[in-house]
Amino acid sequence: MTLALIPATAGAQDAGELQQPEVVRPLTPIPAERLEQMVPKHPGYLGALAPENLKKARPAAPFDLTGTWFIDLSKGFADYMFGPPYPKFGPEGVEALIEAPKAQARGTTYRDAIGQCYPPGMPMLMTRVWPHAFIQLPTAIYVISGFNNSVRTIYLDGREHSDPDLVVPSYNGESIGRWEGDTLVVHTTYFETDNHYIDLGIPISDQFELIERIKLVDGGKVMEVEYTLIDPQMWQGEWRSTKRFNRADHTDINEANCILQYNANLPGTNLGSETAEERGHSEVEGVSNEK
Repeated sequence: MTLALIPATAGAQDAGELQQPEVVRPLTPIPAERLEQMVPKHPGYLGALAPENLKKARPAAPFDLTGTWFIDLSKGFADYMFGPPYPKFGPEGVEALIEAPKAQARGTTYRDAIGQCYPPGMPMLMTRVWPHAFIQLPTAIYVISGFNNSVRTIYLDGREHSDPDLVVPSYNGESIGRWEGDTLVVHTTYFETDNHYIDLGIPISDQFELIERIKLVDGGKVMEVEYTLIDPQMWQGEWRSTKRFNRADHTDINEANCILQYNANLPGTNLGSETAEERGHSEVEGVSNEK
């Protein structure tokens, strides 16, 4: 695109004043065929928000998750983690279990990728101490996290997982949901592995899969999720954990960005760690002020 600047007309009120040029942007029409190519498409099926897809006849969903949810940490702050109990880890996981407490004893962080603005990724995304907005439609559930506004889509329109040769891995993966009685079963695959950890630095491989069995309990006030974490390259068997999330009807999701202004006071970031001693220590349960 060419940007043409036309000199300002003579006779400016002040010869020393910066003169604003007139801007002209010539436009070249884009052919309809090229416009059509610019839109990414699913091979052979409609998007989740296509009116034709939304209007298809489907059995009524057993429940509606639409609402704002917040992790239940009533048992203790450390309950945000997915273990213990832990499965039998390979060398990478064993290293994390050994090195993380050593770092904590030194007063340093260990594999704190989230503190360095990497996405938490699933499943850690759900246990950040931020609310999560769920918007349920017949074809999909859209989850927007208050933590850095991370977006996750759980497809409910009957599609299969994408072709592995075409899919682009992501930190939240590709989630396909189906109803089994009064339970929503979600199978998620295709995860980005770079700086993607569980708990205190336990890594995942490209074989990582996540299965969630989601129910509403306590009259719909509590969302209970049974997690099954599978990664034959990183641990043996199934790693299971159950979390509960409470409805939070008096809060909303605000804009959040992982930028310098927001993170200067977070102990997990490099900048925040430099001044942590000057600010004092957190009084959150499990974090002691004693050295």
